Amino acid sequence: MLTPSREAFITCAVTGAGDTVGRSDRVPVTPEAIAAACVEAAEAGAAVAHVHVRDPATGRAARDVRLYEEVVQRLRDSGVDVVLNLTAGMGGDLTLGEPERPLPPAERGTDMAGATERLAHVASILPEICTLDCGTMNFGEGDYVMVNTPSMLLAIAQGMQALGVRPEIEAFDTGHILLAKWLAAQGAVEEPAMIQLCMGIPWGAPDDLATFLAMRQAVPEGWHASAFSIGRNQLPYVGLAVAAGCHVRVGLEDNLWLGKGRLASNGELVARARQTITGMGARVMGPSEVRERLGVTRRW
Repeated sequence: MLTPSREAFITCAVTGAGDTVGRSDRVPVTPEAIAAACVEAAEAGAAVAHVHVRDPATGRAARDVRLYEEVVQRLRDSGVDVVLNLTAGMGGDLTLGEPERPLPPAERGTDMAGATERLAHVASILPEICTLDCGTMNFGEGDYVMVNTPSMLLAIAQGMQALGVRPEIEAFDTGHILLAKWLAAQGAVEEPAMIQLCMGIPWGAPDDLATFLAMRQAVPEGWHASAFSIGRNQLPYVGLAVAAGCHVRVGLEDNLWLGKGRLASNGELVARARQTITGMGARVMGPSEVRERLGVTRRW
């Protein structure tokens, strides 16, 4: 039986790596704008800010350590308290050639890096949390593959462990939860682990209720679970997450709209999530409570 959350924290994924900049002028691109989005989300009630960076000139996803450092310095200067969650999902991007000649990979869209390089910004900043995309899967309708082999995941998880940074396992399908359990069994992920159930992303787990419940019930008892869906189902999933005993994620990485024809800001999405959580009789947790619950310390 699932027990609803009586208290939950909100993670705001403020920009992401997707091709969303051309669809909304509210998606932050520069380090200044990304830091400001984190502040806006925190002031609206988010305890955790999930951060990607983008090339300020092109708006495309980047993993430049200097861009991360600038975002974090601006967050420090703001004086706003928020738990920092940096993506570590970049550097596993493989775009194959055409179907009759998949090799060599296409130069544009391919960015394959080693485990240490993928954690370079995490080692520099030492956030409380960083993400671990726990599996390989297709993305989009072309030839792009997100590559995370078991040996690569083990090396990255061990690197996070050595840095004293808590991994947030990103599970896009049921098999990814099995990989997460395997990493825990290897001693590379400390239990109770933190896991994010990422629903509705093609070609991962669809966000229908039956699949979500199967994903939720596959999470080991006692693990810290959070859940979200993308697009129009992001806001309804706030209620589903709380009902299933999870924490909550919203933000412009996953959804650009507050309602039909109305583009959202990160702060507006967080405020709507907060309203849903409290309306369900649960309490929204703050950053210091999240650190205590997850056993992490702010070092940045």
